Amino acid sequence: MSTAAPAAPQKINLRRPDIMEAVQAQVLSHYRSELVDRIRAQGGVLSAAGLTIKLAKEFGFCYGVERAIDLAYAARKVFPAPKRIFLLGEIIHNPEVNDQISNMGIVSVSPKPSDEELAKLNLNAEDVVIIPAFGTEVATRKKIEAIGCKTVDTTCGDVMSVWKRVRQYSKESATSIIHGKAKHEETKATTSQATAYGSGHYLVVFNLAETDDVCNYILNGGDKAEFLEKFKGAYSPGFDPDEHLKVVGVANQTTMLRGETEEVQRRIKAAMEKKHGSVAIDQHFRFFDTICGATQDRQDALEKLLKQPMNLLLVVGGYNSSNTSHLAEMGEEKLPTYFIKNAAKMQSDRLIVHYNQHKKQEVETRDWLPAGNVTVGITAGASCPNNLIEDAIRRLFELKGIAVEELLAN
Repeated sequence: MSTAAPAAPQKINLRRPDIMEAVQAQVLSHYRSELVDRIRAQGGVLSAAGLTIKLAKEFGFCYGVERAIDLAYAARKVFPAPKRIFLLGEIIHNPEVNDQISNMGIVSVSPKPSDEELAKLNLNAEDVVIIPAFGTEVATRKKIEAIGCKTVDTTCGDVMSVWKRVRQYSKESATSIIHGKAKHEETKATTSQATAYGSGHYLVVFNLAETDDVCNYILNGGDKAEFLEKFKGAYSPGFDPDEHLKVVGVANQTTMLRGETEEVQRRIKAAMEKKHGSVAIDQHFRFFDTICGATQDRQDALEKLLKQPMNLLLVVGGYNSSNTSHLAEMGEEKLPTYFIKNAAKMQSDRLIVHYNQHKKQEVETRDWLPAGNVTVGITAGASCPNNLIEDAIRRLFELKGIAVEELLAN
């Protein structure tokens, strides 16, 4: 008996005006903040009762995040329950947003579901699968397509630009050196692109110290086993530093700090020039700027905010959000900075619970909010909705004994 071939994957276009208009009111009701809009309209500053709030000029949802959320809501609008909709991992890195998605009956599964998990789900051509804003690995996409599911692809355009670049490196047999976090969903998706369409390899470097290790190996060679152990989990199958660091191209996770990515590029280029000579550099080194524009806008805006006199900075967003974590890093270099996922973490004016990136856990800080006149800067990552910013603002004024409604009435 012959087995029928699986149905072709069904890519669904949900960005039709009639559909998007229908879901827009729902999205706005969940995430918009009239208070934040009003503060922005008056220069990003709100003051009363000895407390001044200063908002960064750019913060919160970027276009790519808004698009991903809109498409998830639209998917449920077009395919109402009991139609099954699955999401590969999280739509974005914000717990409140992901809770809202879950409340609509959209079921989150592993970002890289195994054959056993897919079999257990009994995934079939009648089901809808949402690919998150970070994208997904090539092998996972092929599995979904082979089943013939309806797919809603919310992958950010900036991420796809990186994919295009590393695919080109791969076709040229160049190793993609990717500045990013090896375990991050976006970087995993990108590295899968680096090996799927050519003969290239990849190596992920997290910071400048790891970049220097790579540069040193390019120039001087070394203990191959030690090098591979140091970068375990961050390179392609079959990667050989003696062979695959001869021709390289630099790319990045889109949410890294621009200055650091540029320094990664500069150091690797310098090593390749020293190794092969400046005349031959184009044969051995490639680079393309793949930093997300929205990420850079938020970093630039925070840099300007940090030049103003402030007592402390609040960074609001998901703890696993890469672009948000970098904003917190920027703040920590200048003044007391508290990375919180929501306003409830400000338990009192004497106690705040916040995320310590170095310890990778929440910690408590006491006496964090100074008495008397105080200026607080606020920013948020590209995955944080404005309603959470409003909650933080309201909580700060509440801790100073004033309701925001009293301010807005004036």
